[in-house]
Amino acid sequence: MTVYIIRRILQLIPVLLGVTVLVFLLMHLTPGNPAQLMAGENAPPEMVAQIENRLGLNDPLPVQYFDYVVGVVQGDLGTSMRYNTPVIDEVAPRFWVTIELALYATVLSIFLGLIAGIISAVRQYSVADVSIMIVALFGLSMPNFWLGLMLMQWFSINLGWFPPTGWGSPEQILLPVITLGTAGAAIIARMTRSSMLEVISQDYIRTARAKGVKERIIIYKHALKNALIPVVTVVGLQFGALLAGAVLTEEVFAINGMGRLLVDSIMNRDFPVVQACILIISVVFVVVNLLVDISYKFLNKRIDLND
Repeated sequence: MTVYIIRRILQLIPVLLGVTVLVFLLMHLTPGNPAQLMAGENAPPEMVAQIENRLGLNDPLPVQYFDYVVGVVQGDLGTSMRYNTPVIDEVAPRFWVTIELALYATVLSIFLGLIAGIISAVRQYSVADVSIMIVALFGLSMPNFWLGLMLMQWFSINLGWFPPTGWGSPEQILLPVITLGTAGAAIIARMTRSSMLEVISQDYIRTARAKGVKERIIIYKHALKNALIPVVTVVGLQFGALLAGAVLTEEVFAINGMGRLLVDSIMNRDFPVVQACILIISVVFVVVNLLVDISYKFLNKRIDLND
C-alpha cells in the first residue's frame, strides 16, 4: 500500500506540470493585455509599459513560466494583478467555500443515488424502477444553472422559503447543494442499479437465497459491498465534476467561492489567480481519485493495487 501511494504521488508531478503549462500558455496567448486593464482604457502607453515591467510581462514566456514554477515550489502562488495582494490570500477563503459546497453536494448525491439505485435494482421493471430511471434521466438532462434558477424562482421568490443568494446558514446552503448534486445523484443511481443487477445475478447470491438468508442481509451485506466498486469510481470522478460545476452554481447563487473568483479572474486577465485556482482544483481532483483507488482495497481484499 505504501509503495503504491508513493508511486501515485510521484505520478502526480508530471500531471500538475502539464496542467500548469497548458493553463499558462492559454492565458498568455489569449488576446488582451492585463496591464491595460489595470491601468484603464485611457491610460497613457508609458503607464501601461511601467505596469508590464513591474509584473514581468515583457519577459520571454519560458522565463515567466520558470519563475512561476519556482514560486509554486516555494509555496508562493504569486501576486494578484487585480487586487495587488498575495494570491493565496484571495484563494484560501474562497477555496473552503467551494470545497464545502462540493462535499455537501457529493454527500447528497451518494445518499439519494444509492437509495434510488438499490430500490430500482431490487424492484427491476416495476413502477418504482421505471419512475426512478425517468427521474434520473431528467436529472442528467437538466443544466445545473437552469435548475438553480428554477429553484430560486419557486422556493425563494414565489414561496419565500429560502434566501435566493449567499452562503453560510442552512437555508442558504440547501438550494445550491440540490442544484449541484442532482446530476451526480442521477449518475450514481443509474450506476448503482446496473452494478447491483450484475451482482444479484451471481451464483453466491442465489446460494444465499437458497440457504434461506434474509433478503435484506443479502442485499445490504453481500450484494451492495461488491457492487460499490464501480460506484466509488463514479463518485471520485463526480467530485471533480462538482468542483467544475460549482463555477456556475456559485454564479447563480452569488456565492463567494473559488469558482466565482476563477470566472472574475479570467475576465480580468488576472493570470496568477487563474493559474492558482486551476492548479488547486487539479490537486484536489488527483488526491480524491487516489483516495478512491485506495478504497478499492477495503471494499475487495482480493484487489492488488501494485499490479
